[in-house]
Amino acid sequence: MTISVAHLQPIVAIIAGVLILLVPRILNYVVAVYLILFGILGLGLIR
Repeated sequence: MTISVAHLQPIVAIIAGVLILLVPRILNYVVAVYLILFGILGLGLIR
């Protein structure tokens, strides 16, 4: 089974949502990492 971006995004979103609920202070970091990671993946710089 291969994991593609289509499978990875919902998993990351769920983990980020749980982290935000548990520790609201890390919201900025979670959002920043999410945006950077999927921006790089969307540009195809990481395969």
